[in-house]
Amino acid sequence: MEIKAIRMYDHGFMNQAFAFGGEEGKDKFDEQIIYRSSLQNFLIDTGSEVILIDTGFQNGFVAPAKKLGAPLYMGESVKDYMDAFTDMGYRPEQVTKILITHKHPDHTSALQYFPNAKIYISTEDADAMKLEGENIIRVTYKDGSYHNFLKSEKIADGIYYIEAKGHTKGNSIIIVEKDELFYMIHGDVTYCDAALKANKLSIVFEDINAARETLDRVREFIKNNSTVYLSTHCPEGYENLEMKRVMKL
Repeated sequence: MEIKAIRMYDHGFMNQAFAFGGEEGKDKFDEQIIYRSSLQNFLIDTGSEVILIDTGFQNGFVAPAKKLGAPLYMGESVKDYMDAFTDMGYRPEQVTKILITHKHPDHTSALQYFPNAKIYISTEDADAMKLEGENIIRVTYKDGSYHNFLKSEKIADGIYYIEAKGHTKGNSIIIVEKDELFYMIHGDVTYCDAALKANKLSIVFEDINAARETLDRVREFIKNNSTVYLSTHCPEGYENLEMKRVMKL
């Protein structure tokens, strides 16, 4: 089994008020403290299946330009999502499953490019996106608890879909067990690894109480298990993957 990063943007930034201000408020943090930003989603090659974790923007998407003082600048374009995907040697028809962490467009806009894929998504976010069709699988978390998380569903050997509400009402994370490590692909539970270490929520959430519970469970899991934390919006996401760097809290 291989996990790979599909990289779309890099060399961006976010400020501390954006990344840390969800509970105390933006004014409690310093907008001049800056963290690195990027954008990547992930791919799992099991040897028999190609499984995507989220999909990026549609081909030709133009991100907002760099602006002094912006709370978040995604970064400079590396490649369109589909160019990055095909340049890794894959074809769209090879993808059998797409596991969606949440409904936001930087995680879901390229779904239509994969004709054979079953799309796994929480009921709440599927309803919000008005997704219908035989290829839409509303996850029921039928396999019960997974470590300290209360609800999970086994997708394939070593791949688990975990309920993790808060950022959106149907937010989820994916955990992959590989080589005695746990790879946590968490969507936007945090926007940067510094926020995870500081135990801070971003300003982007639909349910603040659920987001706090999710972050608490994520941190508890990481403290008790050797976890490689794979973020979507900071370059530590692909760096941690490349180095198999275990998160320390």
